[in-house]
Amino acid sequence: MRWKRTIQLLDVHCEGEIGKVAIGGLPKIPGETVAAQLHWLNTDPKGTELRRFLCLEPRGAPIGSVNLLLPAKHPDADAAFVILQPDQAHASSGSNSICVTTALLESGIVEMKEPETVVTLETAAGLVKALATCRDGRCEKVQLTMVPAFVHQLDVEIQTPHWGKVKADICYGGIFYALIDVRQINLTIEKTNAAGLVQAGMILKEIINRDIPVVHPEIPAISGVAYVMFRDTEPDGAVRTCTTMWPGRADRSPCGTGSSANLTALHARGRAKVGDIFRSRSIIGSEFEVGLQAVTEVAGRLAIIPTITGRGFTFGLSQVALDPFDPHPDGFALTDVWGPQAGEI
Repeated sequence: MRWKRTIQLLDVHCEGEIGKVAIGGLPKIPGETVAAQLHWLNTDPKGTELRRFLCLEPRGAPIGSVNLLLPAKHPDADAAFVILQPDQAHASSGSNSICVTTALLESGIVEMKEPETVVTLETAAGLVKALATCRDGRCEKVQLTMVPAFVHQLDVEIQTPHWGKVKADICYGGIFYALIDVRQINLTIEKTNAAGLVQAGMILKEIINRDIPVVHPEIPAISGVAYVMFRDTEPDGAVRTCTTMWPGRADRSPCGTGSSANLTALHARGRAKVGDIFRSRSIIGSEFEVGLQAVTEVAGRLAIIPTITGRGFTFGLSQVALDPFDPHPDGFALTDVWGPQAGEI
């Protein structure tokens, strides 16, 4: 077969959220830092071409992410990675960090040591330490020490055409989130409400990014609210989450960076302190353990160091290829399965 391009993928999911890991065949990604590589992927036509090739139909699907495994730039890191999704390349993700750690260890790219292996991942947002519990050649669970999380603004009032005035917390947990109590949009976080939650999330994200500019004070490549995460409290005290992702789907996992962002909002309100551990539960019922490890600073503002613990599972090994005569080299998406905003792709 005379394929123009081939990329090898290890198929992994973390608590239900797919995070495929590209382990072979990637082109060189320019940039002296991972943040610079992220910027290139989001601004250069060749970066856009690679993202569309991997994330859109017919080679991709509306669920999940593709993680580009890259050589580490930092001397303390074992590997670097950038997350590709249909809209753009993203700087950081808890579920994808667990997928990448699981892929590195179970494929043998990084040597697995039992009962625990420490893997240091380099992201555009900084270093993430992964402590993997390992047994019988399997990565059983991963605890991530996340990048510092901080509050940008609490109780931001957003005027909407559908729900009137809605309050949101704008917080950073590796990327920027708008955290919104779900009852404000007259929904609950249940599988049967996924379509309604996603539609609301897309509307709110557009309004927020139009009216509230946000940029990381130390990493300019990270800007704008990436996701709207709806939240609620369960009777047992767990935080119920639904992170809504462009162009129209719900995160299947409890969302690691979103849970980190929510934890810093709890800390800012005096409802979480160092040593506390919470449970974050997804729309499908899967869980992360979320801990507050330490307090720190980012550019002079109060920040916290969160930990996220969850499980990754490998489920396949695949190769995607581009036939030089394929009429859809750039991929495509339709609103029937991708969501209402897929027409913009």
